[in-house]
Amino acid sequence: MIQFRALTLARGARRLIENLSLQIHPGWRIGVVGANGSGKSSLFALLRGELHQDQGDLDIPANWVIAQVAQETPALAIPALDYALEGDAELIAIERELAKLEAEHVDGHRVGELHARLQEIDGYGARARASALLAGLGFSMEDLQRPVSDFSGGWRMRLNLAQALMCRSDLMLLDEPTNHLDLDAVVWLEKWLAGYRGTLLLISHDRDFINACVTHIAYLDSQKLTLYSGNYDSFEDQHAEQLAQQQAMFVKQQREAAHLQKYIDRFRAQATKARQAQSRIKALARMEKVTAAHVDTPFDFSFPEPDRAPDPMVTLRDITLGYGDKTILQNVKLELRPGARLGLLGPNGAGKSTLIKLLAGDLAAQGGQSLFGKGVVLGYFAQHQLEQLRPAESPLQHLVRQEPMTREQDLRDYLGGFDFRGGMADTPIGPFSGGEKSRLALALLIRHKPNLLLLDEPTNHLDLDMRHALTKALAEYDGSMVLVSHDRSLLRTVCDDFLLVADGKAQPFDGDLDDYLEWLSARRAREATANVDTQAASDKASRLQARADTAADRQAKLLRRRPLVKELEKLEGKLAKLQEEKKQLDAKLGDPELYNGPDSKQVPELIKRQGELSQGIDEGEERWLEIQAELEEIGEL
Repeated sequence: MIQFRALTLARGARRLIENLSLQIHPGWRIGVVGANGSGKSSLFALLRGELHQDQGDLDIPANWVIAQVAQETPALAIPALDYALEGDAELIAIERELAKLEAEHVDGHRVGELHARLQEIDGYGARARASALLAGLGFSMEDLQRPVSDFSGGWRMRLNLAQALMCRSDLMLLDEPTNHLDLDAVVWLEKWLAGYRGTLLLISHDRDFINACVTHIAYLDSQKLTLYSGNYDSFEDQHAEQLAQQQAMFVKQQREAAHLQKYIDRFRAQATKARQAQSRIKALARMEKVTAAHVDTPFDFSFPEPDRAPDPMVTLRDITLGYGDKTILQNVKLELRPGARLGLLGPNGAGKSTLIKLLAGDLAAQGGQSLFGKGVVLGYFAQHQLEQLRPAESPLQHLVRQEPMTREQDLRDYLGGFDFRGGMADTPIGPFSGGEKSRLALALLIRHKPNLLLLDEPTNHLDLDMRHALTKALAEYDGSMVLVSHDRSLLRTVCDDFLLVADGKAQPFDGDLDDYLEWLSARRAREATANVDTQAASDKASRLQARADTAADRQAKLLRRRPLVKELEKLEGKLAKLQEEKKQLDAKLGDPELYNGPDSKQVPELIKRQGELSQGIDEGEERWLEIQAELEEIGEL
């Protein structure tokens, strides 16, 4: 059990947690939520022993193994599978000690102990478990033997996550584990974590992911950590009850609901606005559950009404897309009309971001025709665009550069809606977090009044409050949109149609997000079966090859043994004769009568023969030992 007793934690002069008394029992899976900067990551650092409390006590069982995701991945030459296996430190230590002892042929008792421990920790199945983890996180069978240095930064983070999952831990600390995952991997990970038997503390801003993984929510706000039973939806209900007593919540919720209802009532019957009206209906239903729990959010913004858009806005005809000699998508046909709200679905690497890049003008087609209507104003958001922000400039300077003629106070008011208030609006953005930079990039994008939004994972690094504000703003947005995201809540709320990007094609998907998750599950099952079949075929081939190798080895041994055995038989016969002759000669030379009798003249010749026999026997016995050594080296057949 983890126990906090009257604990206070500060960073410098700023107190993050004050007078915390709390128990966390083994097996609890806790989602840690709170605004950016509230102290969630500092709490994790405290549990890892990297920070120390300022007051009070923290007790963690001394024998607990703590798993976490490393933030750096060296460019190693070892295969991805071996890198993942290193997450189990005890397994690696046992294997290394075993290899050393078995190579030296020493300490058989210790070797036996190590093999017994391997059996206890299921070490013999570790490679299979690591392979399954990597497959779940999106790695192909071919990837398993690729060196770590071959992978990009995002894929290396997946390898670090695999290492953490391989660790047979008592406590797992995961800080935004889904940031580098696609929807397929996110769904797989949440199922894996739901079956985790240790104690889990999870920081995530993906509400669906938290809902599927946790048994409790720890809410960090105003230097207090409050524990709630249930998942995130349950926490929102409980938290909303607490906030419901604040009159301001009702006023704000009623005002926003009235605004949406007015739009619905006005345009529900108009065919040209029917789709937008349906989006407002979904947003209103969502607001009834969410808005109350987020009444205290610092974010509140909306997209300005875009200028009139052409019809159609974008037409793609038989487009072929790829990079260099590699083709990713073929025969892509797409027509985006005003009011389109399109979500791109598909496995990782299938081409979703590639298609977005084509629409944004960042990638030329390999073939086909792209037509953009006159008057299309693009608003493109992708994570790599954060690198184009100027680190030495403040949020206000970025906005002034974009709109030099607008009043500074108007720009400050606008930035305040994205929580860049007071001095933060004037602070250089270099030290900003990924979430703060994403907020700024979104603020700059929105000011352009785009009528076509292209959003590639816009919620990465955004906290739950900002995700809620973005979801609400997109639900009310009057323009067109193409969205790639692993945030299911965002996809469900803002998308009316889906395009399935998979297997080299981009085709309309006839279904909702739940249907897509079923499609993903079926696809994963097929791939697993195919992998099993492939592995079975590989195992059969390996067995056949092993038999062939054994037969070839036996034949080679026979070819080496046969002449040695024949020579040994001849040598043993020859030695027997020499030894028998020497035995008789020794007896004759040992008879005193020989030296006094008529045969005394033969003595010199007999002694010479005795020496020849001794030398022959010595040489024969030496050769006999050499043959025996060679036969032992060859081994039994």
